[in-house]
Amino acid sequence: MGSKLVLAALTCGVLYAQDLKPAIDNEHVTVWDVTWTKGVINPAERDHDLVVMWLTGPHAGTAGFIAKGSQLKPGAARSVIIELKDVPAARYVNKTGYPPAFPRPHVKKLFENERVVVWSYRWNPGEPTPMHFHDKDVVVVYREDTALVSTTPEGVKKLNQYKAFDVRFNKGNRTHTELLDHGSGSAMMMELK
Repeated sequence: MGSKLVLAALTCGVLYAQDLKPAIDNEHVTVWDVTWTKGVINPAERDHDLVVMWLTGPHAGTAGFIAKGSQLKPGAARSVIIELKDVPAARYVNKTGYPPAFPRPHVKKLFENERVVVWSYRWNPGEPTPMHFHDKDVVVVYREDTALVSTTPEGVKKLNQYKAFDVRFNKGNRTHTELLDHGSGSAMMMELK
């Protein structure tokens, strides 16, 4: 079902993708990294709501919600399209005493509805995020090359390196802090409610 969106759009000449395989496909979401040409996604060809995160073009750094049955006119830009499946999102109870991952200092809420909340965040050199608990599953889209040191409450450190436009699905129920290892780093993050 998830690939139907890309295949239908391609057969209508709506978008171009290097690879027809989704970047992520699980019980909650199907995610594509695509570059648009002109056209629209036909509402009759979609079974689920979509979230679009614009990575390039005039709307870069923004996100939008497209309800099933609505048309999407993308313009020419690279974006991540997230199809929201009808499986309820997992709920994680915070027993850690640490605050939830969001909101946090320097984060910007792009939008929120009954299904998702989308955030934009930039890591600052020398400034770790507060130790936090992820109470929701999250789709993360890195907007630039980003190297982060993640540290658990027990002091276990791990260096995670991402390229611009890398997409990840991270399960909730985890606690850590993040520190930019070098350079700069930013991402758009969609939490599933």
